Amino acid sequence: MSRPLPFAAAILALAFVLPAQAQPKPTKRVEPQYPAEAVRAGTTGFVELEFTVGGDGKVSKVSVLNAKPARTFESSAVRAVKQWEFVASGAEQRGKIRLDFSL
Repeated sequence: MSRPLPFAAAILALAFVLPAQAQPKPTKRVEPQYPAEAVRAGTTGFVELEFTVGGDGKVSKVSVLNAKPARTFESSAVRAVKQWEFVASGAEQRGKIRLDFSL
């Protein structure tokens, strides 16, 4: 019988950084799942992401800026942020976030 994986303790260590614009207001945030392999190995780390929010409030693009350790948490972090939603502003906005993964 498998037990549920713990969710990542995603800490907003980096605030949304948006040049000369108001920060988008989140309406839906999905926490990343902690990868099973990382749980078994006791691995912790972080992923720094940059994302684009469309005028409709949905995340349209996500890219990884930095991750430690590499190739461990990136997929989970990107998958989660792609599901986030923000108050629709009618204009495209960009943001940056750091998600920390700790057990």
